[in-house]
Amino acid sequence: MADAAAPTAARSVPSAKSLVDGILRGEMGLAVGVVGIIVLLILPVPAILLDLLLSVSLTGSVLILMTAILIKRPLEFTSFPTVLLVSTLYRLALNVASTRLILSHGQEGSGGAGAVIEAFGHLMMQGNFVIGVIIFIILVVVNFMVVTKGSGRIAEVAARFTLDAMPGKQMAIDADLSTGLIDQDQAKLRRKELEQESTFFGAMDGASKFVKGDAIAGLIITGINIVGGIIIGVVQHKIPIGEAASSYTIMTIGDGLVSQIPALIISIAAGMVVSKAGVEGSADKALTTQLAMNPVALGMVSASSGVIALIPGMPIIPFAALSLGAGALAYKRIQDAKKPKPIDPALLEQASAPAEAEEEPISASLAIDDVKIELGYGLLTLINDLDGRKLTDQIRALRKTLAGEFGFVMPPVRILDNMRLANQGYAIRIKEMEAGAGEVRLGSLMAMDPRGGQVELPGEHVREPAFGLPATWIADDLREEATFRGYTVVDPATVLTTHLTEILKENMADLLSYAEVQKLLKEMPEAQRKLVDDLIPSTATATTVQRVLQSLLKERVSIRDLPQILEGIGEAAPHTASVTQLVEQVRARLARQLCWANRGDDGALPIITLSADWEQAFAEALIGPGDDKQLALPPSRLQDFIRGVRDSFERAALAGEAPVLLTSPGVRPYVRSIIERFRGQTVVMSQNEIHPRARLRTVGMV
Repeated sequence: MADAAAPTAARSVPSAKSLVDGILRGEMGLAVGVVGIIVLLILPVPAILLDLLLSVSLTGSVLILMTAILIKRPLEFTSFPTVLLVSTLYRLALNVASTRLILSHGQEGSGGAGAVIEAFGHLMMQGNFVIGVIIFIILVVVNFMVVTKGSGRIAEVAARFTLDAMPGKQMAIDADLSTGLIDQDQAKLRRKELEQESTFFGAMDGASKFVKGDAIAGLIITGINIVGGIIIGVVQHKIPIGEAASSYTIMTIGDGLVSQIPALIISIAAGMVVSKAGVEGSADKALTTQLAMNPVALGMVSASSGVIALIPGMPIIPFAALSLGAGALAYKRIQDAKKPKPIDPALLEQASAPAEAEEEPISASLAIDDVKIELGYGLLTLINDLDGRKLTDQIRALRKTLAGEFGFVMPPVRILDNMRLANQGYAIRIKEMEAGAGEVRLGSLMAMDPRGGQVELPGEHVREPAFGLPATWIADDLREEATFRGYTVVDPATVLTTHLTEILKENMADLLSYAEVQKLLKEMPEAQRKLVDDLIPSTATATTVQRVLQSLLKERVSIRDLPQILEGIGEAAPHTASVTQLVEQVRARLARQLCWANRGDDGALPIITLSADWEQAFAEALIGPGDDKQLALPPSRLQDFIRGVRDSFERAALAGEAPVLLTSPGVRPYVRSIIERFRGQTVVMSQNEIHPRARLRTVGMV
């Protein structure tokens, strides 16, 4: 047993080679680096190693600054708060290490703490340590009072506004997802980016405090080094006070500068990152586009520089050079604006082609648009763009959604203007006949109460065009309050698209033409081609199939399972020519689909049953031979039935239910023909359409 367990134990312990490979791959690099920083705080470091570490600090800060300048969006540098923390800790550890060298080897001269610190001290002091102290204090003030404070304030405000805007952005993502503009994966990606944005600016708000603390700590450490170094040099090493002041001050100021310069560079990088919140593209391109493209602004710069150059006592050469440079750039921008924009060669070739002399045939005017949207003049901007979303894109996504839901591709939607409509009005036409109309308010949002009540917010009270619910056009700044109150808030383009959706669903049967049916049959999978060949035209005609499909779509039943529908037609067509009976046979075949489509939130099918009295009344009211029966119900009884249906479904609606009406198979088509006249959205199913595995839940009776 011990021998068998040995290989397992050996495999569970990583080898030295795997650890080295992990470090080289960066998997443990950060951990090793943080431990190294802690070691710097505890153990003494030789001057040669300190020089190397200070060089890494300087070059690393330049790398961070260049990365901040060249990124196009702040989210491309999401690790910046962590980088800021690590670099700050690294500089503080170097400060501690250099302080130890200064205080322990300061009696050896200004080179006791390493060549980098000595070089910075002599470079900035120029033989006068007072100058070095002043320069150091100025750098600390610039870093602490200007750059760090400004970038921290920007990060704080950006974090606050990003969090405030999150509900609206989340609603925009949900609206795009519901209209089909984006799929589930794209919605997840946008939500992840939104979460990263809020987390990033929140982290930047806290990380900016590290830079602020770093500046204060650098100032305190510098003061301690000067005072402590002079005391140690004079008291312990018996160095004259002047020599001690000069030596320790050079090293201390050099140490402070070699720490504050990287801190200043990283503070500038932090300001660059947080100030890019509303700018696209790298900083150089954004600044060039926004500052150096306006010839009027450049002309004013040229004129003002020329006037300053002529002031007595002012140096002429620099201001004159600036004036000439700005003037030349302004002249170039003006000439570029006058040049015609380059034309696409393909468009040029098309425009230069000889026009056809033939006129459009008169028969072309007979063509009818299946679906058409007419917009008032004020709504033409919906076609071009609305908050980055085009109406045409929404309609294209809507057609795709309806195709997946109902099983056939809706005809293209033609969009054109109509000056006779209201400025912000629209009309939806099906086969040139108006099927719906309404008005929207650009720049506003429509708020609706899901419970059907009136929206209690200031605005224009109207009726929602698709369902006729009370609605209110509110200002955009009331979006969050409306959402907080539980109202549904949609933009104008979505209002129009929703209205179009309902009209298309109501007219699907009319839009399923003979040509569309032929296309559906032709595009069936190769494995189902035999079914089509056996059915059409020997058993049923393509026209019969079209009428059956239209009858299903009229009740909003999906025809996506076309093979199952054709099998039902093939089973019943030899025995009857009645389209009504064929539809009932097909619906029985689609029992699983019908029960699934109308199930409730708990998975059960909520039903309202038809009482035995009404079942008998309908059965006795059917007259006519064979399959050509007609319903002859007295008007008074018909009114009683309508009243009973309304009362039952209104009680169910108040209870939060959306049930179907369940009848016997023989009377279902006739009951549906009555209900569709006053409650078109009500689903009527027969007992033959209940799948054996479906769970039923009775909520009422008519």
